[in-house]
Amino acid sequence: MNSIHQFVVKDIAGKAFDLSSLSGKKIMIVNTASECGLTPQYEQLEELYQNFKEKDFTIIGFPANNFGAQEPGTDEQIATFCQKNYGVSFPMMSKISVKGEDIHELYQFLTQKTQNGVTDSEVTWNFQKYLLDGSGQLVKHLAPTVLPIDEEVANWINS
Repeated sequence: MNSIHQFVVKDIAGKAFDLSSLSGKKIMIVNTASECGLTPQYEQLEELYQNFKEKDFTIIGFPANNFGAQEPGTDEQIATFCQKNYGVSFPMMSKISVKGEDIHELYQFLTQKTQNGVTDSEVTWNFQKYLLDGSGQLVKHLAPTVLPIDEEVANWINS
């Protein structure tokens, strides 16, 4: 079965980021936006990352402008915003599309059962969360309104 470890993406600084380097870690993938009502979730995402990064867990943020044009900035502007306003230290990637005709291949994998072997889903808004196990397999997705510090997330990381 395929896993996200087969993908190489671009980080927010434009460098290649090989997802196979995360083998053995549980991963939360989140599509982010700087001008959304849910943008304050960055603070909880950073808190979650700080609390669990030593427990083979990481978060990867993918800025996307798919919903309400709420991520209009360049990668450089997004990186500055995240650092200045929320102290984001978890890996942030280059801006991509998470739905539609120009959907990034990673999000094709996350949203299509034919690729991930688990479930079909649609990214419904900014800050939707995809949880993957240490082998890069999709476990589940969480709605944008589920907070990063929700007990369900911590229980999954600790399981």
